[in-house]
Amino acid sequence: MPDTAILDGDVLSTVDPDAGGAQVWQRLGSAGVLRDQYRQRTPTGLVADPGRLAATLRAVDARGDNGITLSVLVQSASALPILAAGTGPEFDRVADGDCEVALAATDAAAAGSDLTGLGTEVEIDGDTVRLDGGKRWVTTATRAAYFLVLARHRPGRHFTAFTWVLVPADAAGVRVTPATTTLLAGAGIGHVEFSGVRLPASAVLGRQGRGLALFARHMGTERLAGAQWAAALTSRVLAETRDALTRRKIDGRALWDHDSVRQEFAACLVRVRSLRALHEALGERVVAEHDATSAALLKASIGLTADEVLSRCARWRGADGFADDGLQLLRAEAAVFGIGGGVTELMLGAIADGAGPLLEELRS
Repeated sequence: MPDTAILDGDVLSTVDPDAGGAQVWQRLGSAGVLRDQYRQRTPTGLVADPGRLAATLRAVDARGDNGITLSVLVQSASALPILAAGTGPEFDRVADGDCEVALAATDAAAAGSDLTGLGTEVEIDGDTVRLDGGKRWVTTATRAAYFLVLARHRPGRHFTAFTWVLVPADAAGVRVTPATTTLLAGAGIGHVEFSGVRLPASAVLGRQGRGLALFARHMGTERLAGAQWAAALTSRVLAETRDALTRRKIDGRALWDHDSVRQEFAACLVRVRSLRALHEALGERVVAEHDATSAALLKASIGLTADEVLSRCARWRGADGFADDGLQLLRAEAAVFGIGGGVTELMLGAIADGAGPLLEELRS
């Protein structure tokens, strides 16, 4: 069962409401929350505890800063599990909240979903490695102490042509540029260039040529975490929206009292409850069995649920939704659910590929 303190948000109660992502991460690490999200460390990374992971994301989401929640999600559900495959002290530093790490996978030379087309290259020569290339839209790039870089060590698109390299942010040849966006400000999103970066051979994380295999092994955990955050965010917004609907009146009658509004609200509630039921039902399959179809189901469900619910809530708020901190901004930020970690259309394609076993299961 999840830790009660995490569920109640007590762990973050001492963190100033206006604190940045680094302070939130430091508190989660020093309180042991980041380590407690995982129940096992193996040579290929961490095995998550779905309940504890969901509890952490609910507590962070309750603070209402989507950028900070995104940075916690990517680090704890993607970067930490991969970083744990290494043998150096970096994992302990990050897991204890002493510093942050950035997952640098999305490449400047290819579309985000085309990992085998990336142009970042690592040359491994005896005791040294050389890294050249660039990564775009990297979460926590502007404040990370380390970059987990997915790079190509030989030409071609073969699954075994890619390797992880752990790069200190202050290494010579590393250049970080903040992304030109006002969305998700707390995420520290940036672009990173690697120009002739030279590192010891120990910078190679895990086995050479196992980069994509290691990434694929833990991608499901990020998709599970995305569903958990989406359920937390949309349920929070629905609660706030219901309160607003009971206060806002037209001709002396609260919007909440109109049947059409109540029915549409109820439909949104059904969608969110279904999303939570789905991630609770499939969590173990994703983290323990590495079930890619279950992970795709979760990721697709996020894309089909979050935008619909948030769009409806934003419309009910009328002009107020366009305020600087209004729901239209939140809706724009939440578009990351349908893009990051795999676009919804790709997930639906993967589900279609696995339609046979899914239908058999439904009929059993």
